[in-house]
Amino acid sequence: MSDRKPMMAGNWKMNHNHLEAIQVVQKLGFRLDQKDYDRVDVVVCPPFTALRSVQTTIDGDRLQIGLGAQNCHWEPSGAYTGEISPLMLAKLNVKHVIVGHSERRELFGETDEMVSMKLRAVLGAGMAPILCVGETLDEREQGATDAKVKGQIESAFARLPIEDAARCTVAYEPIWRSGRAERESRRREYDDRRDPRAHPGGPRRRVGRGAAHPLRRQRQARQRRRADGDARDRRRPRRRQLSRPRRLRPNRPVRGRLTNHGLGRA
Repeated sequence: MSDRKPMMAGNWKMNHNHLEAIQVVQKLGFRLDQKDYDRVDVVVCPPFTALRSVQTTIDGDRLQIGLGAQNCHWEPSGAYTGEISPLMLAKLNVKHVIVGHSERRELFGETDEMVSMKLRAVLGAGMAPILCVGETLDEREQGATDAKVKGQIESAFARLPIEDAARCTVAYEPIWRSGRAERESRRREYDDRRDPRAHPGGPRRRVGRGAAHPLRRQRQARQRRRADGDARDRRRPRRRQLSRPRRLRPNRPVRGRLTNHGLGRA
């Protein structure tokens, strides 16, 4: 059993601007106490645009929170538009870098070779990589989880010195539990539960965020009771509306003045 201290890292993905990131870190530091830091290493991984703001907040408030980045390029510099090099992250006092995240593998086509190059680049810049490994949903259903994860780890740590491998953290991050793949899995489960063939004779349940509004559920319940012949929810006959009374025109005053011969005009 290893005596290594566990790590709890929060990947913020593409959320929070630099102002919101400052508030999140301050609230997190207020909620944690020394016992929490003694049990686990706390790391936050904000977007690139918030790294500097979070770093100054951690240093200024003297928080025991580690700063991590979500990704990096394997080259120290070059003509790679939109990429961030490991040396740039190291200058921001970044201690950890996530490499091989499942969303990077699925959405951006990162291979095991690219992940291995990133891992070595992070180690070369003096930071500790967080290696993410995991399988797709199809591979999990086929029982190929162990083989896939083992191959990813062997490819990442191939010809890597033992002292460098000891600085790495391996996180199980399957593709089917992250991002779009997770939403697709939920949609598939939602469709299966609504399928009448999966529940013959039973009601179709609504699950997740697609649940009906409480008022709509009450209306549906009343409709079911009416169909069952419940007297209390039986539709009452509509009252006959009386016709509106005819509006009489008000009497108009007679213009003129009284004369000796009666009412008339002068």
